Amino acid sequence: MKKTLRFVLFGLLALVITTCVAAALIARFTLAPAAGEWQTRITFGPVDFDVSVPSAIRVATSPWFAPWLDGRSLDTRFGTVHFAWNDSVGALELRCAPCSASVPALGSAPIRLDRLTATVRRDGNALAGTLEATPAANAGATGATLLRGNWDGRLTPKSLPINVDLPDAPIALWYAVLAPALPELQRARIGGSVAMRGQFTLPAGTFALQPRIAQFTVEGLGTEAMLGARTSCGSPAKLSNDSWLTRAVIAAEDQRFFTHTGYDLTELTASIDSNQKSGHVERGGSTLTQQLARLLVTGSDRTAERKLRELLYAVEMEQTLGKARILQLYLDNAPWGTDLCGADSAARRYFKRSAVKLEPAQAVWMAAMLNNPQVAVEKWQRDGSIDAARAKWVAEGVRGVTRFQRESLLKNVAAAKFAPP
Repeated sequence: MKKTLRFVLFGLLALVITTCVAAALIARFTLAPAAGEWQTRITFGPVDFDVSVPSAIRVATSPWFAPWLDGRSLDTRFGTVHFAWNDSVGALELRCAPCSASVPALGSAPIRLDRLTATVRRDGNALAGTLEATPAANAGATGATLLRGNWDGRLTPKSLPINVDLPDAPIALWYAVLAPALPELQRARIGGSVAMRGQFTLPAGTFALQPRIAQFTVEGLGTEAMLGARTSCGSPAKLSNDSWLTRAVIAAEDQRFFTHTGYDLTELTASIDSNQKSGHVERGGSTLTQQLARLLVTGSDRTAERKLRELLYAVEMEQTLGKARILQLYLDNAPWGTDLCGADSAARRYFKRSAVKLEPAQAVWMAAMLNNPQVAVEKWQRDGSIDAARAKWVAEGVRGVTRFQRESLLKNVAAAKFAPP
C-alpha cells in the first residue's frame, strides 16, 4: 500500500513538474520577442526569460485567456494589480489599490492614488477602455465620488501610444484623488473644474498634458492676513510697478504676471516638457504668485504635492491680495544669495544703494540672478560678471520702455562691469 501511494505521489509530482515545464516552454516560445521588439524579463519558477510585451498584451486581452485571469493578482512596481473579467462586454478589468508611480518630471516623490481602475478591450492592435480614480476617504467632501475618463491606444511592436481624455470634473475632486493628505483640503473651499487630455507612450514613459481649467477659486486659507505682513529681510523696497527693478523681475520671472490668475498653464506645460528631457525637475513653471506662496507658506520641496499646495495659495492670494501687494511681498522676500533676501537688502549689498535708486543695468543684473542667486554670485565673484546671455534675455523682455530706452539698456547691460560682492 505504501509503495502504491508513493508511486502515485511521484506520478503526480512528475505530472506537475512536466506541466510547469511545458507551460514555461510554451510561454517562452509563444511570447518570445522578435529582434528589436518591446520586451521584458519574467520569472517562471526557477526560469528567467524575455517575453514580447505586445504578444503578452494580446494574450492577456484575448477572450480565450482573459477569463483565466479573473480573480488573480500580480505584483508590479506600481502596486498589486487585481484582475477581473467582464464577459458581457468582453473587457478585462485591472484594479490597483493603492497605486504609485515615480514621475521625475513632476518631482522626487512618487505620485500616489488610493484606487485606480482601468478596463481594457482589444480589437486587433487597437486598445480602448475606461479609467476611474477614487479619492481617499480622508480627502474631505468633494461632491463627487469618481474621476472618470476614457483611453485608447494602438499596439505596435516597439511601443504603445495611449490617448487619455478626462472630461470636466471638480478641481476639488482632482485634489482629493491626487493629494488626499494635504491639510489644506480640510478647510479650503475649492471651486472650478478641470478637463484633461494626455498622451502617454510606453515603454518610454514620456507624456504630454493639455489641461483646461475653468473658474478656479479658493477660499478659507487665510491669505488675507498677508495684507499686513512684514518682511524679515530688512527694509521694504517700496517699489512702484514701473520701477526698473520691478519691470526687470517680471521680465525674468513671470512675463504674463498682470494677465494670469495665479498660475500660467502655458509655462506649466512647457516646464513639464523641459523636465522630461532632463529627467528631473529643472524648470518649475511657477508664477511670481506661486513663488511667493513657496516663500511664505509651502517651502521648496520638489514634489508634486508641494506644487499642488502652492497652487491653492497662489489662486487665493490673487483674490485676496491683488497684483500690487503680491509684487511688494515678493520683492521684499525673494532670495538673492546665501543669507540674503529682499530687494532693498540685496541692492545695498551688491550696489551700495537702495532698490529705488538702482540704475537700469543694475536692476537687470539683480533680476537675472533670481533663477539661481548663489550660482550667480559665485560666477560674479569668479569671473567678474553674471550670466551675460541671461542678463541680455531679461533686458529684452522688459516691458513699458521706448525703443531708445531698450537700445540704451541692452548697450549698458552688455558693457556692464560691476565690482563683485
